[in-house]
Amino acid sequence: MLVRTINSGLRKVPVWTLYILLPLPAIVAVYLAISGQLGAEPIKELEHELGSVALKLLIISLAITPLLKFAKINLVKFRRIIGLAAFFYVFVHLLVWLVLDVQVISHIWADIVKRPYVTVGFAGFLLMVPLAVTSNNWSVRNLGPTWRTIHRLTYAAAILGGIHYIMLVRGFQLEPLIHMAVILAFLAARFPQWWKEWVRRSS
Repeated sequence: MLVRTINSGLRKVPVWTLYILLPLPAIVAVYLAISGQLGAEPIKELEHELGSVALKLLIISLAITPLLKFAKINLVKFRRIIGLAAFFYVFVHLLVWLVLDVQVISHIWADIVKRPYVTVGFAGFLLMVPLAVTSNNWSVRNLGPTWRTIHRLTYAAAILGGIHYIMLVRGFQLEPLIHMAVILAFLAARFPQWWKEWVRRSS
C-alpha cells in the first residue's frame, strides 16, 4: 500500500520540476561564496560543495534500478535529468577549479598529471561526457544496444568520483568512505543481473 502511494505521488510530479530544483544548490553555493559565507577559503569550499552534490546525484542515479527491483519504487522517469544534473555539477566543479582555483593555464595539465586525485577526478569527468551527449531520445533510438553499453560508464564514473573524494580529504574521514560504500553496494546489487547476461552471451 505504501509503495503504491509513493509511486502514485511520483507519477504526479512533472519531470520539468527537477530542471528547476536541481540547480538550486549550485545557485545557493555560488551566492554563499560571493557573499563571503563559505569561510576563509571560499573557492575551495565552493569546489567541495559542487563536487559533493555531483557525487550524491550520481549515487541517486545508481539507486534507481535497485529501488525499482527490490522496493518497487519507480524513479525511472527521473533518471535522465538526475544524470544530466550530475554532469552539470561535475562540469561546474571542474570549471571553478580551472578558472578560479588554478587560473594559470600552463598549470592545469601539470596538476592533472602530477596530482593523483586530480587525475582520477578528471578521468571521471571524461567518462561522463559521452553519457551527457547521448542522454536524449535520438541517441536511444539510433544507437540501439550501444547506447546501453555507453551508459554503463556511469558505474566507472561513480567509482572514480568516490575515489576522488577519498583521496581529496585530509586524514581519516567517514563521509567519503560512506559514499564509496553506498556506490559499491548499489553496484553489487546489479551483479546477479550482469552474471546472468554474461552467462547468456557465453552459452
